[in-house]
Amino acid sequence: MRILITNDDGINAPGLEVLEKIAAELAGPDGEVWTVAPAFEQSGVAHCISYAHPTMVARLSGRRYATEGSPADCVLAAVSDIMVNEPPDLVLSGVNRGNNSGENVMYSGTIGGAMEAALQGLPAIALSQYLGAATADLANPFEAAAAHGASVIRRLLDHGDWTSDAEFRLFYNINFPPLPAADVRGIRVVPQGRRQGSNFTVVPYTAPNGRRFMWAAGGSQTAPARAGTDVAVNMDGYISITPMRADLTCHKSLPELVAAFEDEAV
Repeated sequence: MRILITNDDGINAPGLEVLEKIAAELAGPDGEVWTVAPAFEQSGVAHCISYAHPTMVARLSGRRYATEGSPADCVLAAVSDIMVNEPPDLVLSGVNRGNNSGENVMYSGTIGGAMEAALQGLPAIALSQYLGAATADLANPFEAAAAHGASVIRRLLDHGDWTSDAEFRLFYNINFPPLPAADVRGIRVVPQGRRQGSNFTVVPYTAPNGRRFMWAAGGSQTAPARAGTDVAVNMDGYISITPMRADLTCHKSLPELVAAFEDEAV
């Protein structure tokens, strides 16, 4: 198996090192692991691409490359240039430092990398490690992802929907709970949730020269969410798997809205 890995925490992030080991185990001795990751941290860039300016790509060694762009840029660089003659069989994005459950999905560069791979017709999985009090003192805070990542992906490859001719190909979002590996309770396949009363905000700051700046600030990551969603099961000790696609249409709302407008003149 030929696997492409990327992330949004940057080429030197510890989570990427964890993912390299997971990918090597999945690829096997006869497989290949290619790394194309941002040269510096790209957290919060979602699915953005460097459309308005060029992006430098540097080969660091062998099958390891760094770009000055986003995770989606990294995937584009891989499939359109670096691996154009031998595309990957699977794209893995992560392991993110911190969860990408709930509303975090909409901001996540880790998700953006997996989404771009799916739009390119490739099987893709995003992986993130929830952090908390129980992981703070671990020698490896990514312990749960490191211990369970390969086996979860194998099961997902066997049982997931990998239809290649779908209009919007599915990709998958995996979040590991904020626990030591031995304390993980199992796996749950669940929808995306949303933390109640927790939103991104900004913190204003005035520099010594009088100019106004702002820092983006996340909300509480332990705020409750609806039962049976990714946030809820992660907080309850389970690995979450959520099937996703790059289609933001609210299909439930379409029929009533169509009926309201179809006979109306402009």
